[in-house]
Amino acid sequence: MQATRASCSLLYSYAAMNHRQRLIATLLEQDELGSQGQIVAALAERGIEVTQATVSRDLDRIGAVRIRRNGRTIYALAVDEHEPDPMGRLRTALGFVRHMEASGNLLILRTAPGNAMPVARAFDLADLPEVAGTVGGDDTILVIAREPADGASVAALCGQMQSAGAPS
Repeated sequence: MQATRASCSLLYSYAAMNHRQRLIATLLEQDELGSQGQIVAALAERGIEVTQATVSRDLDRIGAVRIRRNGRTIYALAVDEHEPDPMGRLRTALGFVRHMEASGNLLILRTAPGNAMPVARAFDLADLPEVAGTVGGDDTILVIAREPADGASVAALCGQMQSAGAPS
């Protein structure tokens, strides 16, 4: 009987988590929430008490990303759709880059907190022949150059794209 109770409790936990994640997704579609604290408060208003750590895990599980909208950084659901202008998106994303440093076949890009993932995603969508892949954190992107390119040549390419995307 004890095993059955534990199983029921586990099933309830999964059901509650799925409901909470659906609610978070709905909140992100309806409101411009810029912090996990705001999401915690919005859930509390709806009778769901959670910690910031739980919200952080839920955001990761539903694929939420931080984007810039109307001059603010907010959470939004990632959209898997065909990007009509991947190079334009990359040029725009490179505007978030504050510092570049090349080392061997690597390029390290620094952004303000919360801006690295959109930049990494823009590189992935652009599918540059010089880039094998990216790893994005909160404020740092690691760009791996594909041979024969190296980090310095990818940095030069980024610099050219930043110049081309700058207003005249």
